[in-house]
Amino acid sequence: MTTGLEVMARFEQFAAPAWAEDWDHVGWQLGDPTRAVRRMLITLDVRPAVVDEAIDAGVDLIFSHHPLMFRPAKDLDLRQPQNAMYAKLLAHGITVYSAHTNLDSAPGGMNDWLAAQLGLQNLTGLVPSKLSSPTGEPVALGRVGDLPVALSPAEFVSWCQQHFHVAGLRFVTPPAAVTQIKRVAIVGGAGSEFYPQILAAGAQAYVTGDVSYHVAQDMQAAGLMLVDPGHHIEVVCVKQLTTLFKKWAQLAKWPLEIQASQVKTEPFKFMMKDEMK
Repeated sequence: MTTGLEVMARFEQFAAPAWAEDWDHVGWQLGDPTRAVRRMLITLDVRPAVVDEAIDAGVDLIFSHHPLMFRPAKDLDLRQPQNAMYAKLLAHGITVYSAHTNLDSAPGGMNDWLAAQLGLQNLTGLVPSKLSSPTGEPVALGRVGDLPVALSPAEFVSWCQQHFHVAGLRFVTPPAAVTQIKRVAIVGGAGSEFYPQILAAGAQAYVTGDVSYHVAQDMQAAGLMLVDPGHHIEVVCVKQLTTLFKKWAQLAKWPLEIQASQVKTEPFKFMMKDEMK
C-alpha cells in the first residue's frame, strides 16, 4: 500500500514546503493523507469540473499547483460553490495536496519550466531565498535569461504568444530607445511587485501575469517592456509534474496510476479585433 504521505514526502524533496512564501498556503489541504493512494490526478487548479473529473476516474489524490484553500472558509454553507466542492471531495474520499510558491522557487520547478518554454538560456534566479536546496542549487523566485536571438518588441510579443500557446495577451511597449529585446525576466503567476529586481538584473522585458493598470504604467515609465500572457500559462506544470511523479513511482515501485487533468481551467476568453466586425 502507498499512502499520500509517502508520495508527497518524495515530492517535498524536490520542492520543500519551507521554500514557500510566508503568505502562502501549501501542503495538505483536505482529506486524510494516511489513506492508500491508487490513482492520482495532476492539475493546475482544483475547480468543480476537475473534481468531477477526479470522481469519474476514481482518483484518491489530487495534486494542484494553486492551493485549494488559498483563503480560509468563513463557514460551511453548502450553497456556496467552493464549500460544496469541499463537501464533494470529502464525500468521495479524495485528498488534496497543493504546492504553490515552493514549486515556483524550486530548482528545476515552475519558473525553469516557463523559462524553457520561452527558450531562455543562461538562466539565473531572480529573487533568491534565504534557504538552499539539499544539492546546494539556489532556490529563487523567477528566472532571468537570454533569448537565443535578439527580437524587436513586436517580434517578442509574437514570440511569447506562440511559445505559450495563448489566444491573446497584454503588453506594454518600452520607450522608443529600446529597439531590441535580448535579456528577459519571467515570474509565473502574478509577479508585479518584482519589477525593481528585473530592472536591477538588466532585463529589457518582463513576462508575468495579472499586472494592474498603475503598475504597468510604472514599468513603462521605468523603461521596461512588459508582456502579460495571463496566469494560466502555469499549466505547463501539469505535463512536467505528471512526468516527474511517474518517474518517482517507477523507481519506488508504487502501485500508483498518475494522470494529467484534461480540464481547462482558464476562465478568460479573448475577442480579437477582426472577430468584432
